[in-house]
Parts: sequence; C-alpha cells; structure tokens
Amino acid sequence: MTPEFRNGFAFSIAITGAAFLIIAGLASVTQTDIDQPSFEVVDKYKECDVVRYAPHQVAEYKYFLYCEKNK
Repeated sequence: MTPEFRNGFAFSIAITGAAFLIIAGLASVTQTDIDQPSFEVVDKYKECDVVRYAPHQVAEYKYFLYCEKNK
C-alpha cells in the first residue's frame, strides 16, 4: 500500500466521520425542538382566552378557547 493511498484513505474516513458527527448534532437539536408543541394566548373572547397551538412546529396553527370555570 502506497503512502499516498493510505493518506488519502485516512483523510476520506476522517471527513466522512466529521460529516456524520455534524449531521447527528444538528439532528439532535432540531429533534428536541420538534417534540415540544407550543401554546400561546393570542386574544380574548368574552371571558375566555383564545389559544394558538402549533403542533410540532409545523406551519399549521390550531385555535381553541380556554375558559376557566367560575366558582
């Protein structure tokens, strides 16, 4: 095995490993963000809160009313 081949092979393995580590790091960051749906009070209607719900950070919102029971 020539030194040029050995060095080229080692360099290729190192670059591939670094790329896998970067992709794995980015995937773990976005995965934790996706797992947490977000709720936000955006308005009031009579005595209720209008809540906007974004399931898993997709470009889709769902709205619902949250009314506490009066005691």
